[in-house]
Amino acid sequence: MRGGIVVGTDGSASSMAAVEWAAADARRRRLSLRIVHVCEQWSHGMDTSKYCAGALETAAGKARDVSRDVQVSTEMSAGNVVESLIGESVSAESLVLGSRGMGGFSGLLLGSVGLAVAGHAVGPVVIVRGLVARHDRVVVGDDGSEGSQLAMAYALQQARARHARLHVVYAWRTPVFSPSWPAYSPLLEDSFHEEARAARARVVPWREANPDVVIMDEQVRDHPVAALIEAAATADLVVVGSRGLGGFSSAVLGSVSHGVLHHVACPVAVVRPRGEPE
Repeated sequence: MRGGIVVGTDGSASSMAAVEWAAADARRRRLSLRIVHVCEQWSHGMDTSKYCAGALETAAGKARDVSRDVQVSTEMSAGNVVESLIGESVSAESLVLGSRGMGGFSGLLLGSVGLAVAGHAVGPVVIVRGLVARHDRVVVGDDGSEGSQLAMAYALQQARARHARLHVVYAWRTPVFSPSWPAYSPLLEDSFHEEARAARARVVPWREANPDVVIMDEQVRDHPVAALIEAAATADLVVVGSRGLGGFSSAVLGSVSHGVLHHVACPVAVVRPRGEPE
């Protein structure tokens, strides 16, 4: 059976924001919360055990303050941070991390740790940049791929638990042609309308199967990153798949996910397929 939510902490302000977000999410969705700290040795052989224990205790206290009715457990381990977090994701419902931190969590969004975890973990990985205003709105990127369908399912869970609207965004990026591109304008117009119709049709079964959630859909001619950034301005969470088609291709290691993670202020969930971590 799939476990509860797992959140990584290192004592930084960013990881504490992640703990607070994860605790609130666990309360909304009636899941348990497991707080993990990977205790790394600092330079010059300094003993970090007291710091690690303190960071874990502080995080647990914060989680219990936020959600007193949530079952909270803690785990301190040693070893490689990335490998440990990826391992935790295998049995977790979702994995939550802060956007920046100290030690192994340093540079989480901009550096190798966050990219490695988001790119190789199992299931949803939520990156929390900080606490933002509540908008009662979840945004999900759609391109028709299997990855975006997994993202849609997770986004629906989040919207339902939050009693929030779900906003499905499909972005069609105009192909780049030679200077004679105006000759292709009618074809491009037809292509966009065809893709937009297909995108609207993909939403219909989700709407019919989930009448308790208000689902809105939008089809735009824009770069997927730009479209998601704009939609995220009034969102509580943005959800994307880990792989996709068209503009969402290579959503973790490519330009789209990098753009979303770098520029979206609200929490971002990257949903990877279940199975063995890569």
